[in-house]
Amino acid sequence: MSPSPAQFDTIDRLAPAVRPPGRAVMRQNWHNLLFLHWAFAPEQLRPLVPPQLELDLFEGRAYVGLIPLTMTGVRPVWAPAVPGLSSFHETNVRTYVHHASRDPGVWFFSLDAANRVAVALARTFFHLPYYHARMRLDPTPGAISYASRPLRPRSRPATHAITGAPRGAAAPAQAGTLEHFLIERYLLYATHHGRLYRGQVHHAPYPLQGAVISAFDETMLAAAGIVRPDEAPLAHFARSVRVEVFPLQRLG
Repeated sequence: MSPSPAQFDTIDRLAPAVRPPGRAVMRQNWHNLLFLHWAFAPEQLRPLVPPQLELDLFEGRAYVGLIPLTMTGVRPVWAPAVPGLSSFHETNVRTYVHHASRDPGVWFFSLDAANRVAVALARTFFHLPYYHARMRLDPTPGAISYASRPLRPRSRPATHAITGAPRGAAAPAQAGTLEHFLIERYLLYATHHGRLYRGQVHHAPYPLQGAVISAFDETMLAAAGIVRPDEAPLAHFARSVRVEVFPLQRLG
């Protein structure tokens, strides 16, 4: 799919992938990432995103992603990994935004994690909407099954049960493609007491593959107030990346 000239003429989509100066605060490894995406009319998502941010569009369309994965080696840079605390499953629901016509990043509607301590720390120090959930990731021959159910009641059900299989050779997404727009994201935004913050991660480009979905059930988007389209999602898979996490910066 060809890029949108207006977007790529005005927003630098390569700069966020450059490692920022300074010291990272955390290290993590992300494994078995399944990227599922749906296209939306921008007006469907605009009320759900803070007014300080603009929706980031590809050829006039906004996108929402549902991404389950496993995290290992989660730790501060000054500490070793801790068995039982540093490895857990996670699922995020997100859309794509930018700030002041620059710095394309991610806005999270929710992040579910199978680790109570990680949920508390992420809410406190990164102001992210984490929830504690019971989660599974089960490899089977040629496929992976992901499942999640919240451990505390939420205002709306937020579950998923998905089986996906990677297909094709792994290679980085090419700049200017829809795949690069959706998946090569290194900035995140959060709000706290009405103030806007930006965070950054750094890792090598994802070793991206296509994916085939053989089983699918989810209420995660509805829990975020989003009516999911009827069509099947655009699906991709990445096996693993090693990640550095940098501290939040307050904007304005």
